[in-house]
Amino acid sequence: MHALRNFAGNGIANAIGCGFRRRLSYVLGIETSCDDTGIAIVDTTGRVRANVLESQQEFHTRYGGIIPPRAQDLHRARIESAYQRCLEEAQLKPEQLTAIAVTTRPGLPLSLLVGVRFARHLARRLQKPLLPVHHMEAHALQARMEHPEQIGFPFLCLLASGGHCQLVVVNGPGRLTLLGQTLDDAPGEAFDKIGRRLRLHILPEYRLWNGGRAIEHAAQLASDPLAYEFPLPLAQQRNCNFSFAGIKNNSFRAIRARERAERTPPDGVISNYGDFCAGLLRAVSRHLMHRTQRAIEYCLLPHMQLFGDTTPTLVMSGGVANNDAIYANIAHLAAQYGCRSFRPSKRYCSDNGVMIAWHGVEQLLQDKEASLRFDYDRIDIQGSAGFAESHEEAVAAAALKCKWIQPLV
Repeated sequence: MHALRNFAGNGIANAIGCGFRRRLSYVLGIETSCDDTGIAIVDTTGRVRANVLESQQEFHTRYGGIIPPRAQDLHRARIESAYQRCLEEAQLKPEQLTAIAVTTRPGLPLSLLVGVRFARHLARRLQKPLLPVHHMEAHALQARMEHPEQIGFPFLCLLASGGHCQLVVVNGPGRLTLLGQTLDDAPGEAFDKIGRRLRLHILPEYRLWNGGRAIEHAAQLASDPLAYEFPLPLAQQRNCNFSFAGIKNNSFRAIRARERAERTPPDGVISNYGDFCAGLLRAVSRHLMHRTQRAIEYCLLPHMQLFGDTTPTLVMSGGVANNDAIYANIAHLAAQYGCRSFRPSKRYCSDNGVMIAWHGVEQLLQDKEASLRFDYDRIDIQGSAGFAESHEEAVAAAALKCKWIQPLV
C-alpha cells in the first residue's frame, strides 16, 4: 500500500530530464499478440503519425475461433508490408525512429514470436532501443495519449477484452497493481461463444462481425429488454474478481429452451434474439459494475487514500470498451462517486500498434530500464504475465459490502 500512496506524480511530469523533451522523437509500435498485425508510429507529443492494422478476423470467423499456427502464418506474411506502409504514411525514414516498442507478453506465443523477432531485427539493423511492452499495460495507458492533462497517475482501470478482464491501479509503466481478475472466461470470449451459439452469424448483417459487436447491435432491436434474467455471478464473494462462465452457460440453456419451444431449425435463429441480447448485455454490465464499484470503494478507503486530493479517475479499456451500452453503465457508476471516466477512442480500444508505440513513449519519458534497451537477446516472449503487485487478498480481506448502483437500462 505504501507504493500505492507514494506515487511519483504524473508520469510525463517525471520524464527523463530534457533529452526527449527538447526534440520530437518517434516510437514505432509493433503488436502481434493475437490475430491482428498492428504497426504504428507515435511521437512524444502523443500525435499518431501512422497507424496500420491488418485484421485476420474474416479468416478466423470462418472456423469459429483463432487457429494459432494460421495466425502466425498470416502475421509473417503481412508484417513487412505493414511496416513499409507505416513508414510511408508517416513520411519518415527508418533512421528517424527513436525507438522500437513491441508486445512481448501476454498473448499467443506463436503470434508474439513474429512481432518480437521482427522488432529485434529492426532494432539491431538500425541500432535503436528495443522496448518490451506488456499488452494489458498498453491498453491501460492508451487513454492517456488522448487525455494527457485529464488522466494523471494514479488511476483505476477496468480492462475488459476477449482474453482478459482485470481491475488495476495504474501508477505508470510497469507499475500496475491488480485488484481483481476473471476466474474463467473473459467477457469478449463469452460474447463470441454466445453469439456463435445463438447463430447470429447466419444473419447477413452479422456475418463478419465478432460476437460482442453483433450482440450490441441486436440488443437495440429488443421489444422487451427484461424478458431474460441471468443470475449474478460471485454474488456471495466480496472481492473484485469476475466470472463469465455462469452467464455463458445460462445463456446456452436459455437459447436451447427457446429453440425447443419454437422448434427453431438448425440453420435458424430464435425469434426474440433482440430481447435475449438486451438481457445478456444488462447481465454483463451489472457484473462489471458491481466488481468495479467495490474496487472504487476499496481505493477510497481512508487508509488507502489512493486518489489523494485529485479527482478520482476511472478508465475503461480493451475491446469490450467499444460497447457503448456497457461503457455508459460504467461511466454512470463512476459518476455516482464523483469519478471522471474515460475510454480510448473506439479505433484504439481493440488491439492496435498505436497503444504499443504510446507505451514505448511512456517508457522513454520515464527512462525505464535504460541500460537494458540495447540488450536485445534479453527481450523475449511470455505467453502469460501478471503485474508488478497484487492487492487481491487485501480486497477480499476488506470484505466491503456495497449498496449497488443499478444499470441504466
